[in-house]
Amino acid sequence: MKTVSKLTITLLVIILCAVVHANEKPNLLIIQTDEHHFGTLGCYGGEIVETQHIDWLAEQGVLCNSFYAVTPVCSPSRASLISGRYPQKTPVVTNHIPLNDNVVTFASVLSQQGYVTGFAGKWHLDGGGKPQWSPARQFGFQDNRFMFNRGHWKKFGIENGKPVVAARDKKGKPTYNLAGANEKSFSTDFLCDRAVDFIKLNSGKPFCYYISLPDPHGPNTVRTPYDQMYANVDIPIPATLMREPNQVPNWGKPDSKVTAAQLRRIMPAYYGMVKCIDDNVGKLIQTLKDEEILDNTIVVFTSDHGDLCGEHGRLNKGVTYEGSARIPFIVYYPKLLPQGHVVQEALTTVDFFPTILSMMAVQGNHPSDGRDATRLLTDTLQNPWQDMAFLRSTPGSEWLAAVTGQYKFVVSGSDRPWLIDVQNDPGEVNNLFGDPKYTKLVAQMRAGLVRYVRQHSDTHARIPQIQAQLFSR
Repeated sequence: MKTVSKLTITLLVIILCAVVHANEKPNLLIIQTDEHHFGTLGCYGGEIVETQHIDWLAEQGVLCNSFYAVTPVCSPSRASLISGRYPQKTPVVTNHIPLNDNVVTFASVLSQQGYVTGFAGKWHLDGGGKPQWSPARQFGFQDNRFMFNRGHWKKFGIENGKPVVAARDKKGKPTYNLAGANEKSFSTDFLCDRAVDFIKLNSGKPFCYYISLPDPHGPNTVRTPYDQMYANVDIPIPATLMREPNQVPNWGKPDSKVTAAQLRRIMPAYYGMVKCIDDNVGKLIQTLKDEEILDNTIVVFTSDHGDLCGEHGRLNKGVTYEGSARIPFIVYYPKLLPQGHVVQEALTTVDFFPTILSMMAVQGNHPSDGRDATRLLTDTLQNPWQDMAFLRSTPGSEWLAAVTGQYKFVVSGSDRPWLIDVQNDPGEVNNLFGDPKYTKLVAQMRAGLVRYVRQHSDTHARIPQIQAQLFSR
């Protein structure tokens, strides 16, 4: 009876997707943060910041517990999310590289399907322009008035009907200073207010809006009252801040400048930025409720990559450690997704493109490198899922990784292979490579990486040390 019941549910899901009529097309709202450690959110185990609104999305929707930035750096991750393509194909393999003109984004597809589309916030896919408002190449985002290419600005305004960075130095150049930013001009508030305006204007038609917040990326400053909310918190110091040499791979060497005193100084504002983000997520949810379209809107909360926040003696991103590469990914859509479902299988940003188009019942052939994870999200999977995804570094310190819901296998040009059990060794300090108990697992994950580099022409595999680790026995 269980098999029949599961099959019946699967058929119902397929039918539901197929019968979506034009006037019932789901809306799509994407909220993306920047350099955000998943562990600051309550739904991912965070205990310092009360993230009630983001947690509500997870409680009422689906939380992905092993979702990764395919490259844990801003531009490559963003390019892969919107296109479903690996970075070497977009060809945004590191920051400040323009997206190719011929890249098809989900916004382009949705525009062709009659959606009204828009984008507010950090784009980071048009080269070096900074801030560079409203890039000429829109990639399907029809209303990109409030899109800026680069920067982690703290204060915005509107002058002569156009957005500007409202914090400026004595020479009139835009700066990252707070400059008295308030609940209307602070970056997170300003950009989310633009989303509110867009939702209200377009609530009667199918829409797609993407909000890309520049926080909680540094500089670690935030407006009042968030700047003092966590001033007296006992800042947790990661156990991996100081590690033994044999616990540190060459691709993950610590920065000697990162100290416990530094973390105590910078983390209260980081938590404040997260709290401000959560309050604005609450504002967006309330707007959807007020417009009576919440249940017909797919709400996605995610980030472009993580921030190690002192773990492994490092700040920021760029390495394969969980705090850097693993990102929050939450999807709310009660018409299709089960309440409170948790997906443990590994997914990456390239999987978003095919999955979101499938969830929205978009017809047509839209090739991508990713996998349609709709049945993982709906918990209606019938056939075995290949629980393995692939990550790659930016040029300069090359590594490749295969990840599953439990394990991570890393090959690099600077060290021997590493196999990490991320469930039982969350500190990622023990290398299981060479342990006979894991010989079969290593072979499976190595074979997965070989298939990936061959299928997707990953140039990292040409590096002699990586080549030897992949193809030698």
